[in-house]
Amino acid sequence: MPKEAIPRLDNDNIRKKILPFCRLKPGEIWNDPEEKHKIGVLDAVSKSDCQLIANGDYVDLFIQDPPYNISVGNKNTDQLSRIEIDKYITFSRAWVNNSITMMNSNSNFYVWLGADQKRGFQPLPEFMLFMREFDNLKSRSFISLRNQRGYGTQKNWMAVRQELLYYTKGDPYFKVAYTDIPKVLKGYYKTINGKRTDNMERGKSDTIRPGNIWLDIQQVFYRMEENIPGAYAQKPLKSIERIIKTSSKPGDVVGDFFSHSGTTLIAAERLGRKCITFDKDPVFAELSIRRLERYRKTGKTGWQWENPFPEINPLANL
Repeated sequence: MPKEAIPRLDNDNIRKKILPFCRLKPGEIWNDPEEKHKIGVLDAVSKSDCQLIANGDYVDLFIQDPPYNISVGNKNTDQLSRIEIDKYITFSRAWVNNSITMMNSNSNFYVWLGADQKRGFQPLPEFMLFMREFDNLKSRSFISLRNQRGYGTQKNWMAVRQELLYYTKGDPYFKVAYTDIPKVLKGYYKTINGKRTDNMERGKSDTIRPGNIWLDIQQVFYRMEENIPGAYAQKPLKSIERIIKTSSKPGDVVGDFFSHSGTTLIAAERLGRKCITFDKDPVFAELSIRRLERYRKTGKTGWQWENPFPEINPLANL
């Protein structure tokens, strides 16, 4: 019995079954009936596509999760593939340029990225170097999210980290965040106004700040409500909500060029932000719309192990 009701959505047979039920075709945009969000089937490297969905709106916070230039099981698909690093950087330069044209004068920019330890850790170092070309984007932090599970080997350290790069344009909003990890260690004594105090007394919160190493966020898997079956690159909702809470205000516009499972969209909905998002693949755009509709109807953030496309029998003829 499978743990999830549907296999990976980049499976060709699954995609052929789902496409007839997708509301959007390439170049089309779904406008939220509640007038909060916009979801499109668009190309991140197309300047005209980005202008089409922006339509005069400017983004206060970008959270980008592009392809990591890897393949799984040495098999390339249209959604998950490895290309020459020069071509990958050309692709990245185009979508970053398009992001900048949509950014407010004071705005935040986050990008998730991977490092292939079998291939010189590409594309992370190449991406970080080419980002220096943009004088209007300033590097601010290099964050690592520690997964509870990873892929291991008997001859190397288990890979359990995901990288998050943080840049700013101008002087954007930022508010210190706290985790739900309680403060338990005393120390760091300091004399203030003649009184010797420790960090527990001086702290503004009973919990600790996350810093740039995030250890408190559970990697998404099939036992969690927010899990989206078939979405192989889903980010934890808690991580996206942390970014939105610290780096935007209620009513701000959040952008995401690689919607995938719609996590940025759901986080924006829950936190009172407007979201402009799209995906090149109609299947993931439809998945994002359905996830928003499901959340508004049931309050649930995902499908856990259930099928988000009940119109099809995903396991037939695979």
